[in-house]
Amino acid sequence: MSNSKAATKFDTHEDLRRHIAGAKRIVVKLGSSSVTKESGGVDRVAMDHYSEALEKRMADDTDLILVSSGAVATGMDPLDLNVRPRDLATKQAAAAVGQVELARHWSDSFRRYNRCVAQVLLTAGDAGVRDRARNIQRTLDRLRQLKTVPIVNENDTVATSEFRFGDNDRLAAIVAHLISADALILLSDVDGLYDRNPSDPEAKFIPEVRSGHDLADVSAGDGGRLGTGGMASKVSAARLAARGGVPVLLTSAAKMDDALSTASCGTVFHTRPEKRLSAWKFWALYSADAEGILRIDAGASDVVTKGGASLLPVGITALEGEFHRGDIVEIIGPRGESIGRGEVQYESSELGSMIGKNTADLPEHLRRPVIHADYLSNYATRL
Repeated sequence: MSNSKAATKFDTHEDLRRHIAGAKRIVVKLGSSSVTKESGGVDRVAMDHYSEALEKRMADDTDLILVSSGAVATGMDPLDLNVRPRDLATKQAAAAVGQVELARHWSDSFRRYNRCVAQVLLTAGDAGVRDRARNIQRTLDRLRQLKTVPIVNENDTVATSEFRFGDNDRLAAIVAHLISADALILLSDVDGLYDRNPSDPEAKFIPEVRSGHDLADVSAGDGGRLGTGGMASKVSAARLAARGGVPVLLTSAAKMDDALSTASCGTVFHTRPEKRLSAWKFWALYSADAEGILRIDAGASDVVTKGGASLLPVGITALEGEFHRGDIVEIIGPRGESIGRGEVQYESSELGSMIGKNTADLPEHLRRPVIHADYLSNYATRL
């Protein structure tokens, strides 16, 4: 998996906004509340406005992928459901109906501009396996070459809790990284990031986020009635994308015109080139399926979190699961916290006999690291 574009450091948020305004490959995410009515069903008037704004940006020589939520909410009206379903079977039934309706309305809306759309439904399992992730890349690239608008959504019809991205904000961040996007635009019903609920008269607007220090006093809320992700999920997704080298603009769908033309609204999230993850490490940390768990002691935890060194058997206290050489494993610290992931170099059956031993005490053929530093990544370096 490759991601050859180099992240740029911007001196001011105005510089970053100019970059986003001129970006030639972007991912735009719309939330459920932006495409559906409060009473249920698709808000076609709003969708027509969005497609007009998106078409204008594409006509300006921009490749664009749209991540559209709303399948479950859209399916509620045809099924006469007044309240968002809570049980998995009914959610997936609503998604099955809603995905058809949502795709049909997007298709009709873009057809006004002789623009074809494509529905791309993904599960976390699709991005979690390298060959399948590469296939997603190839498919999305080809759709863009054919001047088609890929409409991406999580495949709620078949996804279970183990194979979910969690919300479409995170999905959008992962898609943006997969296609080496120049920018990610997250649109919802809030015009940007505030340090508390924006309905509070004391709330302060935050125009830019450079690091976690800018979020120290921020209290983000949960999703609305029809959605699954709130401001907390959007901030998490924005930081995730930025860590992978993709700058982010977070604002409201009502300001889509400004977001797509000048990026002069909302909150921008800066990338930090010096802390950017490689494509492989991003995939291993945030997309890959973990096939097992390695539990490590405090000394090994320091090695993993500081980076630059390999994980050796002496620092491992226990392992869980059955895995093979080349699989991705989760690394758990001494307090039960997830601290990283890596590509293991031993079978679980082989590694079991090596736990806690010094490398010098092992046979010659077992003296390679459990996880080499080049294939070891940690969650410690936060934006």
